Amino acid sequence: MIQRVQSIWLFLAAFISAALFIFPLYHYTPAGASTSSLMGAKNEYMLLILASLMTLMPMVAIFMFKNRKRQKGMAWISILSSIGFIAVMLMKIQNFKNAVPPATNDNFALPGPIIPVIVIVFLLLALSGIRKDEALIKSVDRLR
Repeated sequence: MIQRVQSIWLFLAAFISAALFIFPLYHYTPAGASTSSLMGAKNEYMLLILASLMTLMPMVAIFMFKNRKRQKGMAWISILSSIGFIAVMLMKIQNFKNAVPPATNDNFALPGPIIPVIVIVFLLLALSGIRKDEALIKSVDRLR
């Protein structure tokens, strides 16, 4: 159901993770170049795939309200894809730093790198709501 609290958390997680396609993650100047470059989720294929998973899974999980086990599974997959996004992002940034010759004038372009952490927090709140629903359903079943 849309009015359940975990639906709100799942929607917020999907909405925030969609911002990965807008905001850049890293700002750097390649060695020997006079202009700076931006690394974003839409520029790197692996980051694009993980950001798409992070966006689509919570949206699909909202409509799985009758199957709470599957809804929890989709939330966990989205959490794992968020962790994978962070890992791949850090790996790509390390590759820029270790390039020969190394990139100069490099820094994180906020709020891009913080978005996956916020998404994980929202998904954990959604999982908490799903667990509360399961406990409520079990207690109602005991009364019957």
